[in-house]
Amino acid sequence: MARYESLSKELQERITEDKKNGYVSEYAFKSEDVLRRNMAHDKANLWRPAFVRDVEKIMHIPLYNRYSDKTQVFSLLKNDDISRRALHVQLVSRIARNIGTVLGLNSDLIEAISLGHDIGHAPFGHAGERILSDLYYEHTGRLFNHNIHSARVLDKIFPLNLSLQTLDGIICHNGELELEEYRPVPYNDFETFDRKMEQCYLEKAAIKKLVPATLEACVMRVSDIIAYLGKDRQDAVRIGMFDNNDVFCDGEIGASNAEIINNMIVNIIENSYGKPYLQMDKKYFEAFSMLKKENQDMIYYNDKLDYVYDNQIKPMMTELYDVMLKDVKEHNTKSFIYRHHINYINNATRYYSKKDYADNEANDIVVDYIASMTDDYFIDLHRYIYPDSKYDVKYIGYFEE
Repeated sequence: MARYESLSKELQERITEDKKNGYVSEYAFKSEDVLRRNMAHDKANLWRPAFVRDVEKIMHIPLYNRYSDKTQVFSLLKNDDISRRALHVQLVSRIARNIGTVLGLNSDLIEAISLGHDIGHAPFGHAGERILSDLYYEHTGRLFNHNIHSARVLDKIFPLNLSLQTLDGIICHNGELELEEYRPVPYNDFETFDRKMEQCYLEKAAIKKLVPATLEACVMRVSDIIAYLGKDRQDAVRIGMFDNNDVFCDGEIGASNAEIINNMIVNIIENSYGKPYLQMDKKYFEAFSMLKKENQDMIYYNDKLDYVYDNQIKPMMTELYDVMLKDVKEHNTKSFIYRHHINYINNATRYYSKKDYADNEANDIVVDYIASMTDDYFIDLHRYIYPDSKYDVKYIGYFEE
């Protein structure tokens, strides 16, 4: 039977009284302390506060549209009822703002981090990310991580002058690592941020050492896991992988998506209100970790999908990488990477960037292009360039059992 927890009566009364008095947490990030690379631009006003500007900048760049056709977990399915990355970022934003608003934190900052956190994700989810990272490393000795690439998209490819606080939250979101306690480690300079970015390109271990600088980024980080944990189970049932949720353990936080979201939010608020860190009960953390591992064992390590990724998507991405790298190095302006990517970026940034995007290192341009692709675009581009290829990825249609 479903179980939905509630905040303790004492805390509810305290929060209600605090709200009457206009409570704002002393640990909330103050919008007036925002830091940008160019402080002379993007000054806040009444109708566009500091982090609202970040939200709007993120939502209006061209690549934001492409969230809608990027894999969250399940690829190559014509099914409008399963999650794509566009829905995931909205769910993260909603959950994080639920928590942050009650805790008296900066909800605009939370929204900006949430909406931008996956914009650098490659097609085909984490499998596509691994394949692209292997190719990039083979050619350059550098690593591709989607959270780092999200910041590159928003800070380098499209130099939007986003705040340090938003960019830091994006690189530190690591939705693969759950913690019982989240404590921010503040810093306030782009030199440190740039150093963190570079370390993640060079060292595999660096990505797991990133710690958010704000409590708002901590909220978004844990909300990322909350958002996908139950939703991935829901999607697995919807595509027929399992008959119902009964196959999953009914742990301390529940088994269904609705239970997990409600109970995790309640427990985090109960243990974190008025504190400079986020915390959950030990038994909740253990259940949270157990459910995440259960998802890995039962959903994410899918032999059928892995076969397609390893034997179809990987060689297809390798072929595209090689031909596009050649086109960039030879300055083939008639190629797809020039017409659909390099010229596209230059045109999109012409009003606020004086740099020619084509001056970037060739491998970086290729990686930027592949990472920007939706699943369908990737498949169609490969088919167009290699019409006689032996690789022929099949989608499961709407009416196939």
